[in-house]
Amino acid sequence: MANYPWEKSYPPGVKWELEIPKKALHQIFEESCAQFGDRPFTDFLDKVMTFRDYKEASDKAAAGFQKLGVKPGINVGLYLPNTPHYLIAFFGVLKAGGRVVNYSPLDAARELEFKIGDSETDILVTLDVAALYPKMAAMKGKTRLKKLIVGSIADYLPWPKNWLYPIAKKKELSTWPRDDWHMSFKDLLANDGKYTVHPVGQDLWDEVALLQYTGGTTGLPKAAMLTHGCIVSAMAQGQAWTTPYTTPGTEKVVCVLPLFHIYALSGIMLGAVRNGNQLILYPRPDIDMIVNDLATKKPTFLPGVPTLYTAINKHPKAQGLDLKSLKICMSGGAPLPVEVQQAFEKLTGATLIEGYGLTETSPTGAICPVDKSVRRVGSCGVPMPGTVIEIRDMEKGDKVLPPGKENVGEVCIIGPQVMKGYWKKPEESEKVLFRHPSSNWQGLRTGDMGYMDADGWLYLVDRSKDLIISSGYNVYPRMIEEAVYEHPAVDECIVIGIPHPHRQEAPKVFVKLKPGASLTFEELLKHLDGKIGKHEMPIALEVRAELPKTPVGKLSKKELKEEERAKAQAKAA
Repeated sequence: MANYPWEKSYPPGVKWELEIPKKALHQIFEESCAQFGDRPFTDFLDKVMTFRDYKEASDKAAAGFQKLGVKPGINVGLYLPNTPHYLIAFFGVLKAGGRVVNYSPLDAARELEFKIGDSETDILVTLDVAALYPKMAAMKGKTRLKKLIVGSIADYLPWPKNWLYPIAKKKELSTWPRDDWHMSFKDLLANDGKYTVHPVGQDLWDEVALLQYTGGTTGLPKAAMLTHGCIVSAMAQGQAWTTPYTTPGTEKVVCVLPLFHIYALSGIMLGAVRNGNQLILYPRPDIDMIVNDLATKKPTFLPGVPTLYTAINKHPKAQGLDLKSLKICMSGGAPLPVEVQQAFEKLTGATLIEGYGLTETSPTGAICPVDKSVRRVGSCGVPMPGTVIEIRDMEKGDKVLPPGKENVGEVCIIGPQVMKGYWKKPEESEKVLFRHPSSNWQGLRTGDMGYMDADGWLYLVDRSKDLIISSGYNVYPRMIEEAVYEHPAVDECIVIGIPHPHRQEAPKVFVKLKPGASLTFEELLKHLDGKIGKHEMPIALEVRAELPKTPVGKLSKKELKEEERAKAQAKAA
């Protein structure tokens, strides 16, 4: 195997060569349940459940799903926040032989409708909360959805919270009819837990376990097909990186990032499964609760996005807290500002490292070493074990550029964690995937621009051409633009990301109106409500007589981005 320049930056004892178990995800889960049976797996609002509890519940979920017809080739949707329902259903679906489709609670109605049809979802699991249930109930008759399984947060709360919750949160809950289209989560699990076991291990290695929606590198959302092998490879990479600093079966991991996002699912939840660690689950990002738990529950691993660390830095109760229990804090989803990193490390005494990846890479790509002494400012790290990153010429896609700041090109990630392709989109898959000649692994053209230095450290120059990273979420301007264009007053429209103090970036809409038409920001927001998700809502509208165009007449974002960047710099000065 070749020697790579980045290996000398690896933690002590960590090698680039990687042993990856040829096992299915639920097989690894079963092994952890056997090894760590009495070990707490989750702490959900003070209700602690063991690995054994989850083993029994997921067996019953598998049996329940099979009674509904779930088998190999059947896709089951999860439309859930971070609750025990998610973990039980996730492993239940896989044990039953099905595939999981993740749905974001942030999705607008039209996105849900699109994804149900595109992913061929006939069965879906959700909760009876007002933020979720009504949107999915509206899919009845409009989509192919045949069974909606509804749980309640009270299902997994400790006494007396489980009794008080429906009373205290009455306004936040939705009632639902008991008919053939609906089923309660409790009824799904009301069986003896005996299910038909389908092939595991190497037989499932190349089979799709998860359909994870993304915009890809550009364009409209599409589902990345992540196989058992892709995700198990990513789990092995993460475990190798943290092994020198953690002890399996003893760590407590904060899980506030949403499990419907690949970063939380693969890097946090499945990492805890692999290592027998405890997850502290948060159904929503309650910063007061998180700061309190940092002091009282003493977590050792805090994964997050830059906005989480910014919120902790600014929280009045964070100052003076004893946070020495934190061993590793990991930031992903968006570039980590140096000032946020430094302020957090000064506050906590913990190490905050940054990583880089995509949904299509399950999501691992590059990561910074835990050792601060080797940190390089501005870099998102070095390639993970078992991973090769190349910078390729944008014009000549097969030409690999040499190291150096002057050699900016497209970041390409090569490794066993790279997706199988986009669901039902072979042409889109072909555009971004290639077979690496020396390793024979799959390679991904990320659409991100960057360069590597001589020691193999990766520096991102710009994200994908149009992608906006807002609070760690991918926001796709084209989705917003299409919704804006539906307003009768709009003639032309451009959406770009502009700096935001809390979200890092947020969408801004530029429009040219039709002759004699008018449009206020408030009118635009009202028009967009229900058409796009809350995380996609713009923070500003600017009406212009003309929008910039390229020499061939295409609308151009470049000039607007430069203008907004100049405004931000002037404001900062």
